[in-house]
Amino acid sequence: MTRSFRHTPRALAVALTAAVVALTAPPAQADGIRTQEWALDALHVQDAWGTTKGDGITVAVLDTGVDATHPDLKGQVLPGKDLIGFGAERGDKTWADHGTAMSGIIAGHGHGQSDGVLGIAPEAKILPVRVILEDADPERKKARTERANALADGIRWAVDHGADVINLSLGDDSDSAHPEPREDAAVQYALRKGVPVVASAGNGGQHGDHVSYPAAYPGVIAVTAVDRYGTRARFSTRRWYATVSGPGVDVVIANPDRKYYEGWGTSAAAAYVSGAVALVRAAHPDLNPAQIKRLLTETAQDSPATGRSDELGAGLVDPAAAIKKGAPAKPVADAGATYTKRYFGPGPDGHASNSAGSWLPWTATAAGAALVAAAVILWRRRT
Repeated sequence: MTRSFRHTPRALAVALTAAVVALTAPPAQADGIRTQEWALDALHVQDAWGTTKGDGITVAVLDTGVDATHPDLKGQVLPGKDLIGFGAERGDKTWADHGTAMSGIIAGHGHGQSDGVLGIAPEAKILPVRVILEDADPERKKARTERANALADGIRWAVDHGADVINLSLGDDSDSAHPEPREDAAVQYALRKGVPVVASAGNGGQHGDHVSYPAAYPGVIAVTAVDRYGTRARFSTRRWYATVSGPGVDVVIANPDRKYYEGWGTSAAAAYVSGAVALVRAAHPDLNPAQIKRLLTETAQDSPATGRSDELGAGLVDPAAAIKKGAPAKPVADAGATYTKRYFGPGPDGHASNSAGSWLPWTATAAGAALVAAAVILWRRRT
């Protein structure tokens, strides 16, 4: 799907690959939700929480809207920015499904004594920045033009308004995907300002493993997806830029409709890693983005025999191990990274990248190359 855009040869478009689809089933009960959050055990969050739960850290979620009134997020969501400016409005059904799901993974605190979703960094704050529309938004279906450069502007806005971590559970891995200089510059701006950027590696594992942006920009912590057994999800893109992996199959997510769903996607995996980075930043505030990226790779679980792979990066992120290890032994430059031109063609390992082609509009896979897709309402598990 392509569209026309204002004022620029390339801008952020939205083509959500799949929406969260509710099936006819009763909503999950609280005890069923908590027992199905397998990702928290896999990432050893209880050990990490012995040091920090992310207090004092702000994670910018560049996505669709975020439901600040959701009981699992109430009090955690800061005033944000809408860089789209049209389409669904706050409170509408098509305003905040994906953004709320990602925010819950990062900083959900549940509600009551044991109800709702717990995020990986439940004391972190969420800074919402709306840069894409939900798939079901009527304005997207009308192919209405969107605000040019929303993603690049959103990254800079988040950095300038207190973000400590930037989560990009979105991306473009379409046939026409290509690097956009303004977006790349925005990522480098964040890194130079000391703000790590985490992005979904892409959901193209069964469709050619196309390079996905912004995951492929230099310095980004690019996240692939694994299931509860540590096996690469079939949909997860395999590319040279993979940094670490995160839970991305049968992930429990919160929704503005106050029900809970299971979903899949590298978007969810990126959200878990963004929460992990929030914990590391809270424990070691002096580390720069390059040091944090290196620390995550050095402490990852289930590392490939060769140390890393295009499928899993360095392995499954382990925030507890990263917190324990602390700063890397060797200093790492804190400036933004820069790739030579060939990194936007063939990757460092010689894999062919999709061609940049002409400056076509960016058709983002939704809420990203990443989306939480094909969801089902969780059933209460009875013993």
